[in-house]
Amino acid sequence: MAASAIMVPAAYAQERDSFKIAWSIYAGWIPWKYIDESGIMKKWADKYGIEVEIVQINDYIESINQYTAGEFDGVVATSMDALSIPSAGGVDTTALIVGDYSNGNDGLVMKDSSDIRDLKGQEINLVELSVSHYLLARALDSVGMSERDVTVVNTGDADIVAAFSTPGVKNVVTWNPLLDDVAKMPGANRVFDSSQIPGHIKDLTVVNTQTLADNPKLGKALVGAWFELMAEMGTDSEAGQEARAALGEASGTDQAGYEAQLAGMKMFWKPADAVAFISSDEAVEAMDSVRDFSFEKGLLGDGAPSADFVGISFPGGKTLGDTDNIKLRFDPSYMQMAADDAL
Repeated sequence: MAASAIMVPAAYAQERDSFKIAWSIYAGWIPWKYIDESGIMKKWADKYGIEVEIVQINDYIESINQYTAGEFDGVVATSMDALSIPSAGGVDTTALIVGDYSNGNDGLVMKDSSDIRDLKGQEINLVELSVSHYLLARALDSVGMSERDVTVVNTGDADIVAAFSTPGVKNVVTWNPLLDDVAKMPGANRVFDSSQIPGHIKDLTVVNTQTLADNPKLGKALVGAWFELMAEMGTDSEAGQEARAALGEASGTDQAGYEAQLAGMKMFWKPADAVAFISSDEAVEAMDSVRDFSFEKGLLGDGAPSADFVGISFPGGKTLGDTDNIKLRFDPSYMQMAADDAL
């Protein structure tokens, strides 16, 4: 999945008034659809005299690849994929918005056993090199095992639920809403989930660092629009319920179904909470674990000599990896502006 080195076209590194952001369907990212269709994005873009086009891409990895190639100014991604695709590919990327982290929405389900140790010698179906693969590594580590003790079977997310319903598939790792579907089946036991590794699977909206530097209005408009919706969506107000109902329908479920997905996430409804989290030592430790896994799986590219190959910066001057090759930046300054009501 790691992209080869791609330099951002020079045309992108300048002051502009028109931008494109790509998103794909997941509970933590689909708010961009509502922000777009409700007019919230237009309101904030107009405030700063710019245009922001919010584009849905049905293939998640392809959306990140297109961002990496310079076709979009920003994209939604997990922290692991932001590191292993654009950043490892040489595209300096800033995590502008830390929207949430998975807090139960990703999990390992076993059939007829609730002991992870029973996985020894067994097959586990999951989307290889995804956050599901990462979660499996952490689950095995929790009982002193490693991937050498099991066999991973690469299975597309569209096939996971059907596979688990067959006698030959006993173990799967997946994410919601597929996780809940699997866990309801006879004999299913949810034995490990992302609530046991809080902060490790983060949902981000990332933008090209140079584009952001040249166009701070883009950062202000995106962050302002996002947290305007979050301020309503996290409440039981009429507007909040209307938003959750619309997003449920857009997700192929209903308000209750979407709220169930939100329950498996630690949402940062307030910008100050997102800033506090990404500034914490726990956030750095989680990313350290993610980068080690990414290197072990070859996701940082063939030329990466170690997990230190790609530098990652955090608030307060904290860094991981090569400080001369910082390519993933957790910069909370725009979220802090939102917290300070300074947008």
